[in-house]
Amino acid sequence: MSLLEGTRVGALAKTLKSVAVAGVLAAAAALVSGCGWQPLYGPTASGAQLTDVMRTVDISLVPGRVGQRIRNELIFQTTGGGEAAEKSKYRLDIAVRESILNTAVEQTGDPSGQVYQLYTQYKLVRIEDGKVVMEGHSNARAAFDKADSVFADVRAKRDAEDRSARTISEAIRLRLAAYFSSNA
Repeated sequence: MSLLEGTRVGALAKTLKSVAVAGVLAAAAALVSGCGWQPLYGPTASGAQLTDVMRTVDISLVPGRVGQRIRNELIFQTTGGGEAAEKSKYRLDIAVRESILNTAVEQTGDPSGQVYQLYTQYKLVRIEDGKVVMEGHSNARAAFDKADSVFADVRAKRDAEDRSARTISEAIRLRLAAYFSSNA
């Protein structure tokens, strides 16, 4: 087989592979279209836009620096940085528990690394009747190294806390969006 023929065979194989992938995607789209599947960020079951419904959630104060970080992230994620609705229909209550796990303990007994663990429990309450309409929990972990400098240790722990708070807030926002897309 000449080099030219080998190139043509390779090109033909790539084309056939692309056609096969497109066929599988088309078949999957056809199967999903009949099962009531709807996009997460499209209109909700009532026809309202998800972004408008998310703005009706009042996020309660959460104690502590990490709790406040979670709350601020959620406020930004649910309002898109804009104004919240004038009248809230829902209230989101969040409880936070933090812990630190030592890893890679040296012979002296000092840890050379730590893992910051953040546990949250939350519930979405409908304000008009006080009914809990959704509840759940979310966990996040972020590792950080211990250094010789006290400032570096404090900064590394704070960065781990911020990463965990961002992870938790994104998880809660996704669960709220999933709930509202089919129930609001």
